[in-house]
Amino acid sequence: MIKAIILSVLAVSSLLLSYFYEVTPADAEPATTTAISPYAINSGEDMAKAMKLKAPATYKDTLFYEYYSQTLGLRFDYNEDKELIETVTDWIGTPYRYGSSSKRGTDCSGFVTSVFREVYGIDLSRSSRSMFGDVKRIKKDSIQTGDLVFFRRSPKQPIFHVGIYLKDNKFVHSATNGGVMVSSLKEPYYRNYYYAAGRID
Repeated sequence: MIKAIILSVLAVSSLLLSYFYEVTPADAEPATTTAISPYAINSGEDMAKAMKLKAPATYKDTLFYEYYSQTLGLRFDYNEDKELIETVTDWIGTPYRYGSSSKRGTDCSGFVTSVFREVYGIDLSRSSRSMFGDVKRIKKDSIQTGDLVFFRRSPKQPIFHVGIYLKDNKFVHSATNGGVMVSSLKEPYYRNYYYAAGRID
């Protein structure tokens, strides 16, 4: 008899517990939140959830660096100079024009001086040769985003070209055969004529 009563009490308790754990109000929020990747956002609701998962500044930085990584063909560390990256990207595709420094056409030093004036408010010397005197020379393995890279054809000839270093051996410059573009220091032409790197203090 006692055994039957105990079993009945356990059965009733089991039913009550199952009711409380399985039934939730229709308007209740889920107990857990599933992380949403910013690359799999399909609706405004998903966007709102994603924004809650990341601080707004971090989320915006992620989108910024991902966009410009794809645009420039680089992989940033999310700590590079955002204004510099955005500015040089705006110049991509500008045709080469000797002696000019506008987005209608620019030579290499005109491009560099325009970018440094726009981003940093710094007026550099107008020619690549004299610009080398404005920088503090640094070792090649210490180059950082925003440093300048210089080229010359031989030890007896002056510097003839300059560009702005970006990342992963890539630099942006105005080339005579294509205007403002991103190139690699590993390309045979630039590897052979690379002379030095410099930093504006």
